[in-house]
Amino acid sequence: MAEGGLSEMVVESVRVHMLSSQHVVILKELGRERYLPIWIGVWEANAIAMKLQDLKPERPLTHDLFMSTLERLGATIRQVVVSDLADETFRARMYLELDGRSLDVDARPSDAIALAIRGGVTIYATQSVLDRAGVEPEPDEEEQTGSDQLAVFRDFVNSLDIDLGDAPGGGAQGPPGR
Repeated sequence: MAEGGLSEMVVESVRVHMLSSQHVVILKELGRERYLPIWIGVWEANAIAMKLQDLKPERPLTHDLFMSTLERLGATIRQVVVSDLADETFRARMYLELDGRSLDVDARPSDAIALAIRGGVTIYATQSVLDRAGVEPEPDEEEQTGSDQLAVFRDFVNSLDIDLGDAPGGGAQGPPGR
């Protein structure tokens, strides 16, 4: 766990729920088998998936444009924190540095994550968010010593399918938490 009650996270995958066609980014806590699924929009899912696959669009996407603008202004993103969960909606903070000043910017987690992976920036989640929404697989009672100790999480993941771009451009609202 990082300082101040923060845990470092990595983007484990971007998936689409097979039944609802809603997108989810799954963050994994470093050094621990705990996951944080965050439902996100299709455009943000595509932006994250494209960068993870090192695909370059013909023209800059919104997140690419924002990163380019920050660079031209001399600002850098220092870290991204999934900071809160209120009314089933996740919140994030982006911590920027500009001319020696530290700036704290409110952001949707999906946008903050898309920017973090573009800038090679560390992603964190607060302990309170992980305690409330983190999924930690528990071993099956019958398989405690077996090789598959991810039964609870497996059921969730099996309801998802990997989304690696080319998603339809629908604007339907999905489960809360964007």
